[in-house]
Formats: sequence, C-alpha cells, structure tokens
Amino acid sequence: MTIADPVRGTPEAPVAPDVPFGALLRDWRRRRGLSQLELALRADSSARHLSFLETGRARPSQAMVLRLADHLDVPVRERNTLLVAAGHAPAYPETPLRDAAMAPLRAELDRLLVAYEPNPALVLDGTHDVLAANAGVRALLAGVDEVLLRPPLNALRITLHPRGLAPRIDNLAEWRDHLLGRVRHHLALRSSPELRAVYEEVAGYPAPAPARDGVAAAGYALPMRITVAGRRLSFLSTVTTFNTPLDVTVSELAVETFLPADPETARALPELVAETAVTPAAAPGRESR
Repeated sequence: MTIADPVRGTPEAPVAPDVPFGALLRDWRRRRGLSQLELALRADSSARHLSFLETGRARPSQAMVLRLADHLDVPVRERNTLLVAAGHAPAYPETPLRDAAMAPLRAELDRLLVAYEPNPALVLDGTHDVLAANAGVRALLAGVDEVLLRPPLNALRITLHPRGLAPRIDNLAEWRDHLLGRVRHHLALRSSPELRAVYEEVAGYPAPAPARDGVAAAGYALPMRITVAGRRLSFLSTVTTFNTPLDVTVSELAVETFLPADPETARALPELVAETAVTPAAAPGRESR
C-alpha cells in the first residue's frame, strides 16, 4: 500500500509552449466566461492592458501572470506553462513522490488509507492512475482481469472495462455517466493530453442501456451499486484534494473514498476484506523500490 510514483519516467522541465502567452491567456479567460473588463477588474488592472497582453503588445511581469492565473483558477501545472510562455521561470516545482522531501506526505497518505479501512480508499494522480490503495479496494478488485491490474493501474479503465468492474456494477449506465462527466469537467479545467487519451479510450467501451428507474431512485446522492462475492454493496464516493498546493505533483493528487450507503454494505465490508486479504507485495499501487 506504499505510495508509488506512476510509471511515466522522470518529470521534464517545462519548455516554452508553441502557443504565445496572449493566446493562452485569452483561452483561459474564455473558458471561465469572463470579458477582458471583468478579468481586469478582478486582477486590479485595466481592460486596455489586458488587451495588450492578449495581443502580445505588452509582456506581463511574473507577478501579473500569477495574479491573472489566480483569478482564472488556472491549475498549478498550467500556471507554469503561462509563466514560461511569458518568458519567466516556472514558479512551482514538480517533485516525484519517491523524493525524500515527499516522505512525510507519503506516510500521512498511507495512514489515511489505513484509517479508512474497511471502506475502500485510493490515491489517484491527475490521469486517474492509482498510486496507492487500501484493503477495501483490493476486496472490490477480486476477479478483475490481471492485465488491468498491471502498473500503471487506472481507476477509470478498471471501473468501466468489460473485464473490469463494469459487469458487476448494477447501475453501470448511471455510474458511467457520472465518471465520464467528472473527467469532462477536469478536462475543461486543465489541458491534459494524457487524461484526454484515457477518456477517449474508456468512453469507447460498450455502453449499457440506462436503467428504467434512472437517477430518481438514487436518493440524496448517486451510489455505486456493485456485486462482490455474491454480496450486493452500495457506496457513496467522496474525493479529497489539497486546498493550497505549491507543487505540481501535489496539486494533481486526489484521495477517493467509498463510504457504505446502507447498513448491509457496512456489515459486509469487514468480511470481504478478511476474505480477500493478500500480502502487501500484491497490493494495487505498490511498485518495487
């Protein structure tokens, strides 16, 4: 269950993008549905100066880039891209999780996953790759095709693949719509060719027919209803992220937890976890170090 880096190699230093700063700024402003005047007022600037920045007639200071990015809610990785495009050095490091500086974070995330047991909980990166998972997740993954469990594990692929969890999810149509909608929301917030590639792959998996009762029967929140070892379980999903990340890696981490949506699930989980207990070396998300 030790937190592990995704299998993607060493992060590279940001290079100057092909798109100029002004075009990037205009794109983010339009994504957020703001006029030049609205953004200028929020950033304590003027519409004229903002127009000059977008057309390339003026070069922004580092402070201006960061201020505009803050008001546009630009993700940390893309803030570095804006800075480099404007001729400045990146302001946010991208520290590998295996780095010694990340040891306290890894330890706390491990403790958090253990504390959630027997409820399933896992740590995801920005492409929904699984970096660590607890015993509750291992119980859900029993019976998944071993090919899907080879690193890097991807939560979207495992959930929606025909040889993954999909055949056991009773309300697959609704849960699939929820997951794909969440990814589309992420893609609207930040540019990620890797996440878009995963999205296009999983969106191409066979889509089930919508349930007759639809979402109306879900109650106060949409649950994931899944059959595991002959038991019908129901979970509510929560996602936790860092409020003020100052590192690209940390900014893209998320802890997803599945909480029992009914008493039957709460009673069944401890038994399932005990039945599917494995050695730590076989835990999802762990890689040899």
